[in-house]
Amino acid sequence: MKLIIYTDGGARNNPGPAGIGVVAYDEQKNRIFQISKYIGNATNNQAEYQAVLAGIKKALELKAKELIFYLDSELVVKQLNREYKVKNKDLASLFVQIYNVILDFKKVTFQHIPREMNKEADRLVNEAINAHNA
Repeated sequence: MKLIIYTDGGARNNPGPAGIGVVAYDEQKNRIFQISKYIGNATNNQAEYQAVLAGIKKALELKAKELIFYLDSELVVKQLNREYKVKNKDLASLFVQIYNVILDFKKVTFQHIPREMNKEADRLVNEAINAHNA
């Protein structure tokens, strides 16, 4: 099974209250799962990484074989594609966790998309933060 996964992470005040949003579809564009979760205090980049990790773990549970990730964070995409080094130690540990888990898949790709194309994942991030702050 191939999954197309849109992820987003965000923090208010960066760092601050943070949330993740993940939306996954199959190749016929059927929604397979979504995640909207408050993750406590984090930076935007930490939240972005945690969203990817959450999507990977859920895909693993569903026994998916191939994953295509779409993120609006160019930095995180370039780091996950090994174009940029991960210098921040907190991000480095998340990077290692992601790389250890993606070994279980046949193929995993990370692609950058404009923010406007990631509205559903972004909405889930804001829902998670708003629900926690309510």
